[in-house]
Amino acid sequence: MRFFVAAVDRGGFAAAGRLLGVPKSTVSKRVAELERALGARLIHRTSRNFVLTESGRDFHERAAAALIEAEAAETAVRSRQAEPSGTVRMTSSVPVAQQLLAPHLPRLAVQHPRLRLQLDVSDRFVDIVQEGYDIAVRCHFAPLPDSGLIQRQVMVEPVVLVASPGYLQRHGAPAAPADLAGHDGLLTAADNTIWRLSGPDGGEAAVGPRARMMANESTALLAAADAGLGIACLPSLLCADALRAGRLVRVLPAWHAGTISTTLLLPHRRGLLPGVRATVEFLAGCLAADIPAV
Repeated sequence: MRFFVAAVDRGGFAAAGRLLGVPKSTVSKRVAELERALGARLIHRTSRNFVLTESGRDFHERAAAALIEAEAAETAVRSRQAEPSGTVRMTSSVPVAQQLLAPHLPRLAVQHPRLRLQLDVSDRFVDIVQEGYDIAVRCHFAPLPDSGLIQRQVMVEPVVLVASPGYLQRHGAPAAPADLAGHDGLLTAADNTIWRLSGPDGGEAAVGPRARMMANESTALLAAADAGLGIACLPSLLCADALRAGRLVRVLPAWHAGTISTTLLLPHRRGLLPGVRATVEFLAGCLAADIPAV
């Protein structure tokens, strides 16, 4: 079963052999033995093609799940006895690293001295399986596509409307979403001029404020709102300190402009290692506790 799943996941016997550390012929022989035992053809294979049969697709789905559960059962026992150690490679975007990870990773390293943390920060697309990462931290508005990776959602925060007390003193506080049309807005892009809001009892509103400033980076919009340039839609965690300090206040506090989810992505096998599991549990607890009351 393990040889078959590896061959399917890697797209061929040679790649599976490299993964498992055995010759290509061994993988082919084991898969053939599995087919004889089942009495069914699982793979149509020629010198050029490698295609699953319908039975092969069904068997792969269940076999992969069975292997994951078996590994999880073994690791659950071993992880109780093993101190987290080794290198954990993580990847995230720049804002995620600065706002979410930097405040917490040093404490994780102190708690587990044998754990070596490696954080690679990049705003490019990262294929975590091909590039050998253990964990990817993603912030996203829409659900992530089904990529075959383990997805663990650890935080959901609202996007809130904020402005400085000075701005509201000069221009007045809007009493309803429609009032935003007469206010200066701090926008994320020139073609993103409409704010789509959700409110009490499932109410929805779409309104376009006057474009006062545009920036596709949230901390720039936070600074602009702090300077009194207008109203901004920002993640609640990003502006939590400014709200607590009174430099910003909520605008239309019963309304929000959607939510942002933070998800940890893991390849199946790497996600079961004790060091990776300890990192995931630590980050999940920290980030869940970070969500401010709004």
